[in-house]
Amino acid sequence: MIFSRLLACAVLAGPASAECRLALVLAIDVSSSVDAEEDRLQRSGLAAALAAPEVRAAFFAGDQHVALAVYEWSGRYNQEVLLDWTLIDSPAVLLRASQVLATSTRSHNDFPTAMGYALGFGAGLFRRGPDCLFRTLDMAGDGQNNEGFGPRRAYAEFPFDGVTVNGLVVNGADFEAETGLIAFYQREVLHGPGAFIEIAQGFDDYERAMRRKLERELSPRVIGAVSPLPVTGG
Repeated sequence: MIFSRLLACAVLAGPASAECRLALVLAIDVSSSVDAEEDRLQRSGLAAALAAPEVRAAFFAGDQHVALAVYEWSGRYNQEVLLDWTLIDSPAVLLRASQVLATSTRSHNDFPTAMGYALGFGAGLFRRGPDCLFRTLDMAGDGQNNEGFGPRRAYAEFPFDGVTVNGLVVNGADFEAETGLIAFYQREVLHGPGAFIEIAQGFDDYERAMRRKLERELSPRVIGAVSPLPVTGG
């Protein structure tokens, strides 16, 4: 992860944080329900979405920058940072971040879906991250929590004040399972002001869904336009 180490040098600290409008964390699912080809599609899809012209334009819409971090998650103790906090202050840095993710390798493939623990890990990233105007965490996944405590408990136990949690739901082939997963995200995962779900119709659709979600998240917000108190979406 040579690129990741280099990009970590761009971590925000001190006065630089005043230039940051959004701290954005992307969390991708590598639990056992995601096979090797699906994992390849989500990594390449995320990398391609970050490099897309419309997403690049959204990153640089306005005078203030975006700080980005990415991690993968599965079992309760299985989270790995793929891209540490990086200030995206030029198209070249954004392209290198995309390349880091495109060339990343999966850390685990045989653990269940411990979403509460994954959210706790994300909260820890924010605690050591930049002090930006807004903070957003994305939980992408193709299944419901099936190990340990769930999202609601995570929101009660970890510091999520001022953090919006969005979801990227990857639909499977079973319509009933899909419906249940969307309802689970609406009921348990969405958190904070303006939280929303983007739906990918299978991993083949991951890039399109991620690109659409990033465009929406990266749009500059007007201070005071949303409630300062975190609420749970539904």
